[in-house]
Amino acid sequence: MAPDPSTPLRCRLLLEQWRQQLVLSGREHAVVEGLLGAFDRQLLRLQSQHLKVAVFGRVGVGKSTLLNALLGHDAFATDVAHGCTRHQQAQPWHQAIAGLQRVELVDTPGIDEIAAAGRARLAGRVALGADLVLLVLDGDLTSVELEALEALLASGKPLLLVLNRSDCWPAGEQAALIASIRRRLPQKARHLELVAVAAAPRRASVLADGRVRSSVEAPRIGPLREALVALLEQHGELLLALNALRSADRLHHQLQRWRLSHSRQAAQSLIGRFAALKATGVAANPLVLLDLAGGLACDTALVLQLCQLYGQKMHSTSARALLTRLSGHNALLGGAQLGIQVVLSLIRQLLLVAAPLTGGLSLAPAAPVAIAQAALAVHTTRRTGRLAAAELIKGAERGGKPGALMRRLSHSDPQVRQWLNTWQHQSPASPRSSLQALLP
Repeated sequence: MAPDPSTPLRCRLLLEQWRQQLVLSGREHAVVEGLLGAFDRQLLRLQSQHLKVAVFGRVGVGKSTLLNALLGHDAFATDVAHGCTRHQQAQPWHQAIAGLQRVELVDTPGIDEIAAAGRARLAGRVALGADLVLLVLDGDLTSVELEALEALLASGKPLLLVLNRSDCWPAGEQAALIASIRRRLPQKARHLELVAVAAAPRRASVLADGRVRSSVEAPRIGPLREALVALLEQHGELLLALNALRSADRLHHQLQRWRLSHSRQAAQSLIGRFAALKATGVAANPLVLLDLAGGLACDTALVLQLCQLYGQKMHSTSARALLTRLSGHNALLGGAQLGIQVVLSLIRQLLLVAAPLTGGLSLAPAAPVAIAQAALAVHTTRRTGRLAAAELIKGAERGGKPGALMRRLSHSDPQVRQWLNTWQHQSPASPRSSLQALLP
C-alpha cells in the first residue's frame, strides 16, 4: 500500500485542482486580477519549492547587514546613513535545506521611514508574498515595532524575532533586555522565538596614545542560522503550502464578496416578486389553512430561489429547515406571524359569514382586513428573504476549499494552529457592517 501523501503535497494537489476548476467571467477576472496573479505566483513557488524569507524592522537596525552575514558576502547595500534600502531587494541563500530547492532572502525598507508611506505599502506587499518573516530589533520594543508585529501576526505570517547588536550589552543587561521585550509582547506573540545575534560586532581597543578605536569582528549569527535551518527543514514545505492556502483564500473571499454584491439587486427583485405573489394569495384567499400552507410554500420557494442565486445547493427539505431556524430567531416569522394571520383570517371569515345577515354591510371591513393581511405577508416575506440571504451569504463566505483545508489543518496540527490563530482574512470593516452592505 502506498503511503499517504504529506500535508504539503495534499495542499498542492487540492490547490491545483481548485485553480483548474476556477471559472471566471471577464468582469470577475478584472476584479480579482491582482489576487489571482499573486496566487498563481505562490502556487508556482509551492510547486518549485521556492521559499522566501523577508526581514522587517525599523530604519538602521541592521537588516541588510544581517542578511549579508547570512549570505556570507555583501549582496545588500549598507550605509551609515539611515534608509539605505529604498526598494525591495532579494538574493538567493545558498544554504542547503532539505525539502526545498531554493530559498530567497528579501530585504525591505525601514518601517518607520519619514514620509515613506509608499515604502510601508511595499513592505506590506512583501509580507503577503513572504513565507517566513524575521522582525529585527536592536533594543526594547517601540510602539512602531509593536504595530508592525500586530500587523504581521494578523497576516498569519510565521515569525522569528531577532535581537541584533547583542554585543552592545553585557550578559546581565542582555538578559534583562530580552525579559523586557518578552513582557511587552502581546499575549498572542508570547510563543515567538527570540534569537540574539550580532551581525557586525565591534571590539574596542585603546591605542598607545590613549585614543579608543573599534574594529569589526566576524558576525555572530550562529544561533539564527541554526534556528532558520531547523525551522525550514522541518516546516519549509508546510510554510509554502500555508502561504498558498492564504493566498487562495484571499482570492476566494474577494471573488465571493464581489459575486454576492453583484447578486444583491437580483435578490431584491426576487424577494419583491415573491412578496407580491404571497400578498395577492393571502388577500384573495379566505381560508386560514390555505393562507398558512400557501405562505409556507411561497417562503420555501423563495429560499430555494435565493439558494440558486447565491450559488448554494439546497433541496426543499433543507429550505424548510432553514425557514424553521429563521423563525426561531425572529418572533414575527414564528408564532407572532401565525397568530396575527389566524386572527385576521378568522375576522375576515366571520365578516363573510355575517354578510347575509347584515345585508352585505359586514363586507365593508373585510377589505381593510385583507389589506392588513397582504401588508403583513409582504413584510414577513421580505423579512424571510433578508434573513435567508444573510444565512446564505455567511455560508458562502465560510465556504471554499482553501479556507476549509486551513481549518482542518489548524484542528489537526498544533503548530499550524499556532501560526493561524491570529490570522484575519476579513476586511478592516466589522463583519456586521460588511454583511449589511451585501444584504438585499
